[in-house]
Amino acid sequence: MHASLLSTLLRGGARVTASVFVAGVLMMTGPIAYAAESAPFLAFGARVAGDDARTRVVVEFDRKPDFSIHYVANPVRVVVDLPETAFGLKAESLEPRGLFEAIRYGGMGAGSSRLVLSAKGPVAVTHAEVIEQEGGKSYRLVIDAEKVDQTRFDALLGDQQWTGSVVSAKTDRPTIAPAQKTGAFVIAIDAGHGGIDTGAIGSGTKTEEKHVTLAFAQELVATLNREGGIEAFLTRDKDVFLSLPQRVQIARNKGANLFISIHADTLRQKDIRGATVYTISDKASDHLAADLAQRENLSDEIAGVPLQSEPAEVADILIDLTRRETQAFSVNMARTVVSSFEGQINLINNPHRHAGFRVLQAPDVPSILLELGFMSNKDDEKLLLDPEWRKKVSGLLAVAVKRYREQAVANGG
Repeated sequence: MHASLLSTLLRGGARVTASVFVAGVLMMTGPIAYAAESAPFLAFGARVAGDDARTRVVVEFDRKPDFSIHYVANPVRVVVDLPETAFGLKAESLEPRGLFEAIRYGGMGAGSSRLVLSAKGPVAVTHAEVIEQEGGKSYRLVIDAEKVDQTRFDALLGDQQWTGSVVSAKTDRPTIAPAQKTGAFVIAIDAGHGGIDTGAIGSGTKTEEKHVTLAFAQELVATLNREGGIEAFLTRDKDVFLSLPQRVQIARNKGANLFISIHADTLRQKDIRGATVYTISDKASDHLAADLAQRENLSDEIAGVPLQSEPAEVADILIDLTRRETQAFSVNMARTVVSSFEGQINLINNPHRHAGFRVLQAPDVPSILLELGFMSNKDDEKLLLDPEWRKKVSGLLAVAVKRYREQAVANGG
């Protein structure tokens, strides 16, 4: 059975039996490519039922959706690729149960969305179909999964030859980004999270971090672009998912002189509040930095992107020197931001920290990750949602950028 035939069956909403469906999945080389329509599909209802042996997931759509199902390991996930979909679901409708310990959904960019079912152990989808309801007034996507042994799951995983719909931007030998002909100082502003990756959830308002970071990033770009000689741009300008390597590559492709990633995390200790500036390091400065980096580095995993091995160590001495110089500039930028913030906004103790953030790994672009505050703290959460506070902090960041630029130019950066 060829992948094209399986795709046709899925598009037509035909019933897929266990043997036929699994055989089709094993031969697929990638998810269905969806053409963007004038309006996204609407998922207006969902439910999960079952136990630790078998579990059913049902999602109600306004139109008949194409779909494609794949497996990802470490940890085990069932990935359901969909057309671009607006998820108008109640939070409790996809409450995980049975075989699944977490269920996430959201946009993946390029006119597509994704449902990611994180399993407690090896699973296999035994049945998947789209059922027409009420004469075409709605359509029901039904997915049945069962517990399997590791051997069977490994066979499913290995034979499907799927690498994910998000193309990795990593290369074995990084190339230096081209210099800007305009002579402008180019800054990439990266709004953390997005799409299926919601990020932290506010303790009081339940606001998702992805919306907080985008709102601030938009304000910051507008503030920076009012400064002469500076060109700031967003890595994402809407609620879409970008993999961590994609964010880095977007900055490098546009010849960024500086990369600022915006976040607003949560902590178990709700009394901790204030901004923090992070730079990259092989060794974390403290447990808080290490834990934060670990959580932020899970972004691709949350979205169902298969983890890939890191690129081979680059021996070229010029690249090595570039990385060292870039790290030095990153540390200088972090210190400049802290200096601009001191006495103006709340900072945590030791506000410049470092850890192994994957999003800061560009070898030739000085990069910092700015935690604006903590969504787990009610006072910070209130500020993070305040437009006037965003303007104030954006102004302070612009001052820091101008100081850093002057110092970088003076030092040949």
